[in-house]
Amino acid sequence: MSVPNQILAGLNEQQLVAVTWPHQSALILAGAGSGKTRVLTTRIAWLMQTSQTSAHAIMAVTFTNKAAREMQVRLSTMVPFNTKQMWLGTFHGLCHRFLRLHAKEANLPNTFQIIDSQDQLAIIKRLLKQHQISDAQIAPKSLQGFIGAQKEAGLRANQLEGKDSYQKKLIELFAAYDAYCQQEGLVDFAELLLRSFEALKQNKALRAHYQNRFSNILIDEFQDTSQLQYAWLKLLSGEQTVLFAVGDDDQSIYAFRGAHVGNMHSLMREFDIEEPIKLEQNYRSMGYILTAANAVIEQNPERLGKNLWTDAGDGEALRFYHATTDMDEAQFVLDEVKNLHREGTALRQMAILYRSNAQSRILEQVFFKAGVPYKIYGGLRFFERQEVKHALAYLRLLINPDDSSSFLRVINVPARGIGARTIEQIQDVAVEHGVSLWQAAKQIVSGKVSIKIKGFIELIEALSEQAQTLTLPSLIEKVVADSGLYQMYEEDKKDGVDRLENLEELVSAAAQFQHEDESITPLLEFLAAAALESGEHQAAAGEDALQLMTIHSAKGLEFDVVFLTGLEEGLFPSEMSLAERKGIEEERRLMYVAITRAKQRLYLSASQVRMLYGKQHFSLTSRFLDEIPEGVIKFITPKTVHSSVPSDLLSKKQPKELLISHNQTYAGFCIGENVRHAKFGLGVVIDAKGNEQEAHLHINFGKEGMKWLDTKYAKLDKT
Repeated sequence: MSVPNQILAGLNEQQLVAVTWPHQSALILAGAGSGKTRVLTTRIAWLMQTSQTSAHAIMAVTFTNKAAREMQVRLSTMVPFNTKQMWLGTFHGLCHRFLRLHAKEANLPNTFQIIDSQDQLAIIKRLLKQHQISDAQIAPKSLQGFIGAQKEAGLRANQLEGKDSYQKKLIELFAAYDAYCQQEGLVDFAELLLRSFEALKQNKALRAHYQNRFSNILIDEFQDTSQLQYAWLKLLSGEQTVLFAVGDDDQSIYAFRGAHVGNMHSLMREFDIEEPIKLEQNYRSMGYILTAANAVIEQNPERLGKNLWTDAGDGEALRFYHATTDMDEAQFVLDEVKNLHREGTALRQMAILYRSNAQSRILEQVFFKAGVPYKIYGGLRFFERQEVKHALAYLRLLINPDDSSSFLRVINVPARGIGARTIEQIQDVAVEHGVSLWQAAKQIVSGKVSIKIKGFIELIEALSEQAQTLTLPSLIEKVVADSGLYQMYEEDKKDGVDRLENLEELVSAAAQFQHEDESITPLLEFLAAAALESGEHQAAAGEDALQLMTIHSAKGLEFDVVFLTGLEEGLFPSEMSLAERKGIEEERRLMYVAITRAKQRLYLSASQVRMLYGKQHFSLTSRFLDEIPEGVIKFITPKTVHSSVPSDLLSKKQPKELLISHNQTYAGFCIGENVRHAKFGLGVVIDAKGNEQEAHLHINFGKEGMKWLDTKYAKLDKT
C-alpha cells in the first residue's frame, strides 16, 4: 500500500471525502464524536504526502495549546517532513509569532512584553488611582472587562461614543490604558489579535505576502471563532488560499466569550461553499444517547443540520430520576456511582455535570461524607473558591478577631484604601508589642487616627454583635452585603455572576446545615465543617476519582457514564437565558453537548425543591426533557415517594407534578401545589403573600416564566 493510501486507511466515506477534498474552501460539519481531529490532521498529512503543498504554506489554528501539541505529535508520526515549518497553534500563539516577526510594522518595540490578566489589572488600578477615581465609582474589573470586550470587537477608544458620563469616562480610561501600554511596550492577550489584525489591514504589502504564502489555512472548532478572529483569517486568505474549517454549529456554547456561530454561514457565503461536508457517524455514544441528542438539538432553528448515528447499537435507555429535594438528588447520584464502581466502572470514567458552578456544593458535601474521592475539573472545590474563602474569613473574624490570617485576607477586600504600606505598619506594631494584627490595628487607630482602618474595625465589631441574634443564613447574607463583597462581585462583569451564585449557595449551605454539637455555636460548627470539607479527601494525582464539572468545562471530553443534574426550568435552561436573544438556543446547544459526553450510560435528574439563596425553590422540570422521545427514557421512581402516590404522576406525560405540599394555604392554594392557567399553562406555586381569602401567588410556569398573579382576578385551577 502506498504512503498516501496508508494515511487514508480506516476513514469512513464522509471522512474520506473531507480529507481528499480538492483545492477549494470547505466547511466540515463534524458532529460530536465523529473523528474531527483525525480528519483535520489527516487532511494536513494528505496535502503534504501528495505534494499539493509544503509545511511552509500551511497554517493550522486550534483553540488550545494542548490540541496544537497533540496535532504536532500525530503529524510527526504520519509524515516524514519537518512540520515545524508550519504555522500551528492557537489564535493568540500565532498572533504573537506574527508580531515578533513584524513588530515594526505593528508599531511595537522588538522587545514588547505580553502581560497576563493580573498584570493588566494592576495597571488599571494604578491608572484609576492617578485619575483619582475610587473603586466605588469604577471597579477595576469592570474597566478591565470593558477594555477586553472592545478589543475583542475590534474597536479602539477613538471609535467609541459614550451615551452617558460613565461610559465616556470608561472610554477616556481605555484610551489612557492603551497609551500607557504603547509607551511601555506592553501587550495584553486581546491586543495580540487586534494589533495583528490592524497591521495586516493597514499594510497592503504585508497582507499580500501572507496571502501568497499560505495556500491552506485549516481551523479547528470553527464554531467558537469570534467575529474579529474570522476577520483576521479573511485578511490572511488570498485568491488561491483554501480555508478548511472544521466545526459544529450545534456545539457553539461560548457566546459569552465572543464566539459567533454566524461565522459558519458567513464562511459558506463568502468563500462560495455550496454545502458543508457532514460527519455524522459517531464513534463515541450508544444509539439511545444519540437519539436523545438529535431530538433536542433539532428544536433549534437556523441549524446547518445533521443527524448523528452509530452502528454500535441502541445501548441502554437514559434514566431519569425526579428527586423530591436537591439532597435526595445528590444521594441518588452517590448511590448509583457506588453501585457502578462495585460493578467495575472506574470512578474517573464517571462524570457529574451541572449548569452552574454553585451546584457542586451539595454534591461535594455528599461525596465528602461518603469518602468518595472526587475532582472538580477545570475549577476549584466549593470551599476553596475565592469568594467563599473571603466570606468565611469574615465569619472567622466575628468569632476570633485575633485570627491574623483571616484579618490579612479581608482587611482590604473589597478595596477600602488600606494599602501594603499600612498593612506593613500594622504588622510591625504587632511584632513590637507581641499582639495580634487586630490588636495592633486598634492601637494604630487610637494612636494616629486612620479612618479606613477604623471603619474596618467598626464593621467587624458591628457584625460580631449581630451574630449573637441572627440565624446562620441571615448572618452570612448580612456579612456578604455589609462587607461590600456583594457589590464588588456585582460590578465584576467577567466572573461576577458565578461568584455571586457561589455566595448565594453559601447561604443555602448554612440554611441546610444541621447543628449537632450543642457545646459550640452553629457558626463555629459550620466553619469547622467547611474547613474539614475543603482540607480532606483531596484526590491525589493519578488517583481514581469521580469527575465533577460544569457543562462548559466538559466540552471535548467523554466518559463511560454521565450524570446530568439540575434539569429544572430556571436552572437549565438558566433563567438569564430566557431574557436573552437566542438564549434558549445556546442553552439547547449546551444540553446537546452534555448529552453527547456520555459513551455508554446517561442519567438525567431534577429536583422538585431546591435550596436557592437560603430558601426553598419549587421548580418545573426542564423543557429539554420534554424534547426527548418517550421510548428513550426510563423513569425511576424516587425512593421518597410513598406507594399511595398515583403512578401516573411519575410518567412521561406528567413529569412536572410535585409530590410535596405545604399545609399553610393562601386563598385555598399551597406553596408547592400545581395549578393551571388558561394562558400560561401548568405551573407551580413557589411563593405567596396574603391570607386565606385573598393572595398574590408567585408561580413558575416553566417556558412562560415566573408570574405574580392575584387570586381575585387570575383564573387558576388546581391539578
